[in-house]
Amino acid sequence: MPEREHGALTVEDVRHLVDHGEVDTVLVAITDMQGRLQGKRLHARYFLDVVLEHATEGCSYLLAVDVDMNTVDGYAMSSWSSGYGDFVLQPDLSTLRRVPWQPGTVMVLADLQWEDGSPVSASPRQILARQTARLHDAGMAAYVGTELEFLVFRDTYEQAWSAGYRNLTPANQYNVDYSLLGTARIEPLLRRIRNDMAGVGLLVESAKGECNLGQHEITFRYDEASRACDGHVIYKNGAKEIAAQEGMALTFMAKYDAREGNSCHIHCSVRGTDGSLVMTEAGDLSDLGRSFVAGQLRYMRELTLFLAPNINSYKRYVEGSFAPTAMRWGRDNRTCAFRLVGHGASLRLENRIPGGDVNPYLATAAVVAAGLAGIEEKLALEPEFRGNAYDDPDAVHVPGSLAEALELWRDSDFARTTFGDDVVEHYANMAAVELAAFSRSVTDWERFRGFERL
Repeated sequence: MPEREHGALTVEDVRHLVDHGEVDTVLVAITDMQGRLQGKRLHARYFLDVVLEHATEGCSYLLAVDVDMNTVDGYAMSSWSSGYGDFVLQPDLSTLRRVPWQPGTVMVLADLQWEDGSPVSASPRQILARQTARLHDAGMAAYVGTELEFLVFRDTYEQAWSAGYRNLTPANQYNVDYSLLGTARIEPLLRRIRNDMAGVGLLVESAKGECNLGQHEITFRYDEASRACDGHVIYKNGAKEIAAQEGMALTFMAKYDAREGNSCHIHCSVRGTDGSLVMTEAGDLSDLGRSFVAGQLRYMRELTLFLAPNINSYKRYVEGSFAPTAMRWGRDNRTCAFRLVGHGASLRLENRIPGGDVNPYLATAAVVAAGLAGIEEKLALEPEFRGNAYDDPDAVHVPGSLAEALELWRDSDFARTTFGDDVVEHYANMAAVELAAFSRSVTDWERFRGFERL
């Protein structure tokens, strides 16, 4: 079969693979609020004979549960009172691709619809689609690259669970940032992830060690915003599956321990729909580019819930940790929340706020929306920050907790105007559920401090 852009398969390709016994399973997947792939494994013949024409269904609670898949109150779109009915998983056939780490398997991502064909407004993929459509209407397109860090352990996921995620064995016992010797220790796993992601259609750039024990990063070439986010969720799910097959475990959680957390820096630039470099002029930011950056500074604090969605997310924001605390922008300055990097055609803005637990569709939607608002409002850009932004006494800070981010989100007229009251309330409820669950939990920290000494 011919090679196609982004590793995509056509329906006819799938028919050919099924007819020749090379494929027997089709994964139909959506991304839930937590950024996870959820869906069904379908027999390939059933997919071709039935689902192509009629789609498939799934319980609407997939966008109304917590991370443990518990049904919780407070969601308008799905509840016990509404009977937890189905929504439609409509395959996006442009996303058909092989899954190299699962024999005989192809995957397709789906968009969520109600039975009447209307979109499910709280679906992360469609939240991003609405913002990229607005950008397209303004004559522009967003290009995005996400940089996910993860920690690797020489324990299986089952062993880690049984151990309560304590006393695990990291794949490296010391800081292996940029170390070729350190990455060589687990190159069989890293190489397999890289090659299998290339096989799924992602454009792999590199792998490198990071600062925490057993911490690594694999990066991919930037792409159009929605395709980049599709690749992100496929990679994140696939990396975990491949690690499990190798008898290891890896985590993308934002802050596993007191050392460096897992970041997910989001690089973004905008171009004209004709490919023109509207963000740059004479090798530097154009007026449009300056307003795009100004929009991030003006609105991102109240949109932080879309970038840092969990209680654990906020434990990354520690001075001197390479995770930002100051809402400043700087040129190649890693102490700022927004880092301008690259030159000429590669000039882009790096948002350093998200951690590895981010839902890429929601975070990218926030970046696009804030930037577009800056352009539409012709916001002026403050001078770049030089020096150590952690020490800036005048800086506005990244929210310090999920509770603070939730309050900013709920009170944001911009969020309500941009995303809609239904979306604001839906994701506000997600945060409120997490806060309530955490407030009821007794932690190891409390036991160690209070069992004997209090």
